[in-house]
Amino acid sequence: MKRRTVIRGLFLAVLVVAAGTLVLSWGSAPSDAVSEAKNQVSSPFSDREQVVAERDNATVITTDPPGGNTGTAAIVAFAADGRTLYHNDTYGNYFDVDPDPPGSRTVLYVAGSRYDQCPESLETHANETFEDGCAEVAIERTNLTTGETEQIHTAVTHWDIWHDVDRVDDSRLLIAGIAEDRVFVLNTTTDSIEWEWRAESDLDPDSGGQEGDWTHLNDVELLDVGRVMVSLRNQDRVVFLSEDGELQRNWTLGAEDAYGILYEQHNPDYIPESRGGPAIVVGDSENNRVAEYQRVDGQWRQSWTWQDEQIRWPRDADRLPGGHTLVSDSQGNRVLELDENDEIVWEVDVPTPYEAERLGTGPESETGQSKAALANGTGQQTDAGSDTERKTGVGWVVAFVTGPLVNGLLYVAPTWMTFWDLVAALVLGGTALAWFLVEAYWSRTRLRSLVGR
Repeated sequence: MKRRTVIRGLFLAVLVVAAGTLVLSWGSAPSDAVSEAKNQVSSPFSDREQVVAERDNATVITTDPPGGNTGTAAIVAFAADGRTLYHNDTYGNYFDVDPDPPGSRTVLYVAGSRYDQCPESLETHANETFEDGCAEVAIERTNLTTGETEQIHTAVTHWDIWHDVDRVDDSRLLIAGIAEDRVFVLNTTTDSIEWEWRAESDLDPDSGGQEGDWTHLNDVELLDVGRVMVSLRNQDRVVFLSEDGELQRNWTLGAEDAYGILYEQHNPDYIPESRGGPAIVVGDSENNRVAEYQRVDGQWRQSWTWQDEQIRWPRDADRLPGGHTLVSDSQGNRVLELDENDEIVWEVDVPTPYEAERLGTGPESETGQSKAALANGTGQQTDAGSDTERKTGVGWVVAFVTGPLVNGLLYVAPTWMTFWDLVAALVLGGTALAWFLVEAYWSRTRLRSLVGR
């Protein structure tokens, strides 16, 4: 009996410590900047208080929380002095945002909402019936100062919202069609598709993810040489297309399951030769880091990487002028700016940010330089051109647990929870279950003893 009392005491102690850890973490969680912005946006700008630290220009952030419920996701902007400039939460998810035109306080973004049961109005709009739900897509252009919004284009897809839209000219948009595994140019004047590349034309159908989420094509960029760069998340690679839509295989960065190079990446930005490239700055999401790869002698070589103890599932990294880098740390629930020495010089608490843009620096990494160029070519580089870093066996399991499994759990967990809070929650649940099973075993043993007597 004394042994059972000791065991019960140990169970109770573990439960108290784990529960106490969660309560303290919840109680000490900082108020996020998006909620603060929402509370102030209805007031005149002159009456709004500072929410974030000052920077040299306005910062625009989009968020993509789990569930995609209207009112939880938002596009938000903070002025250079840290006051709320803009906030909108009409849709359930917000993804790509770019200044439009560069240098202005007007932005072009793509957003939308998902529905388990597609509303009749959307099915009528699409002239199609969606039996297993649908997604509403909206491309909009908003003046952050006046709040005036122009709806550029709307669409309905079977399951997901386009993640990236880049302007080609006044009437044409380059779109990453995630739901259809394609890249296309849409003429918004005629509502017609003028150019298209489908992943199925060049990729192994057995590669990538499952049916319905095969490539998770989440980013597209029109390069100044007329080519197109595409992020294929589920294939762990970034590919390049020629002007006529031919896949340039010798330019591919990464390979499926070569997790040491890229692991389900988001939002790669291209840096041209004129600014120290060719180079790519990318959110290497499931590796919980941001990275840069430099093109050297026809091969991609890792020229820079950054991570700290908090970073989890980053989905955007923009190289700013002067060697600074703006990072959207999705599961770290923050947007941060690194200086040229990779020190954090600005940080904002934001639940599940997807992308951040610093106005006045052009879209994405347009005005930034590669780290190799900033280091005058002396930066350390490692080869990333082979498939030798593919994970197999135990290595694949470790990569899955430290990447998609943990990040997936954090994605659906409350935003105040960190990795260690997740560990505490698992310990709490596991201990409670173990105690229940032990007590059940003891009760069964006692019952047998009584029956035997």
